[in-house]
Amino acid sequence: MKKVLAINSGSSSFKYKLFSLPAEKVIAKGMADRVGLANASFEIKLADGTDHVEKTDIPDQEAAVSLLLKFLKEFNVVEDLNEIVGVGHRVVNGGEYFKDSTIINKENLQKIYELQDYAPLHNPAEGRGIEAFMNVLPNVPQVAVFDTTYHYSLDPVHYLYSIPYKYYEKYGVRRYGAHGTSIRYTAPHAAKMLGKDLKDLKLIVCHLGSGASITAVKDGKSYDTSMGFSPIAGVTMATRSGDIDPSLIQHLMHVEHKSMDEMIHILNSESGLLGLSGISPDMRDIRESDTERAKLARNIFINRIVRYVGAYTAEMGGVDAIIFTAGIGEHDAGVRKAVMDAFKFLGVEPDYEANEENGEHFITKPGSKVKAMVIPTNEELMIERDVVRLTNIN
Repeated sequence: MKKVLAINSGSSSFKYKLFSLPAEKVIAKGMADRVGLANASFEIKLADGTDHVEKTDIPDQEAAVSLLLKFLKEFNVVEDLNEIVGVGHRVVNGGEYFKDSTIINKENLQKIYELQDYAPLHNPAEGRGIEAFMNVLPNVPQVAVFDTTYHYSLDPVHYLYSIPYKYYEKYGVRRYGAHGTSIRYTAPHAAKMLGKDLKDLKLIVCHLGSGASITAVKDGKSYDTSMGFSPIAGVTMATRSGDIDPSLIQHLMHVEHKSMDEMIHILNSESGLLGLSGISPDMRDIRESDTERAKLARNIFINRIVRYVGAYTAEMGGVDAIIFTAGIGEHDAGVRKAVMDAFKFLGVEPDYEANEENGEHFITKPGSKVKAMVIPTNEELMIERDVVRLTNIN
């Protein structure tokens, strides 16, 4: 039986799903956690529901990959590694190099590393993950699936910054967006739930996780999106600032005697919910805290979502449905309620009882002019399908 791995690498982790073909059944999933750090662990969940976790040293991505392959054989998920006929990797930013998912070789792997300034928390780790698989499974095609390719449908009105045009011509400086792999799944799924053609709908997808973005979908494609040249821009996130006045960065560099690299680190890793609350980057911790700063952080997070949803509704000349997905979007009823309440004036009629439930469903009343729904994302399925498409496995 042919099998495809879908990988989502982080700086100290990677999540995986193993699909069997052609049924696209998930036969194993899990993650390597705290790669390169103390107290590392490896988890595998099998199709029969059993879950195995091992605490073990995982010094680097290659060690994590070797451990994954060992576990797959140990638990009889694969009898022979030759059953794995492709590996797909989520990569956040492909710049203007990559306008579609791509089979990776050593030459274009280097381009992923060259784009590290576009997504400093992601591209380097994702590049290392690909490289590790290339070393351990040298004869298996490695496919990079870029979050940014979905947003190549943006009009220049939406992707260009109001700076000298020569910088776009010389360096490709533009809005790239992110979470495109998630939206490729959720937007068509929303259309199916609504019983309409995606091209006839105006949708706003709120991908709310540790990284968060808002994307307007019109005419069946990305119309505008909140993340920018890098994933720092847009709404408030777990540790990222979201939109900020560049002059403030210069001011803080002067008064705090910080370099630009240090400031970018602060905006990426010490800001957002963590920086505002002083407690945690995790919305679950923020929600449970009764401190004023935690309440403020949550309110700012919600406010920025409302701001973008309102702007995109105006840009598109209306909205048919608002979709909530990813960790916070799928599991935080309070955030969903606050966003829906903000748009009652547009015809959103919340179903508060339905909103208390998680999982795929509508959270507005049947007669609501503007629908709201929860759709658990499935980026790994999109990755698996791109591997199949590009390698002609089937």
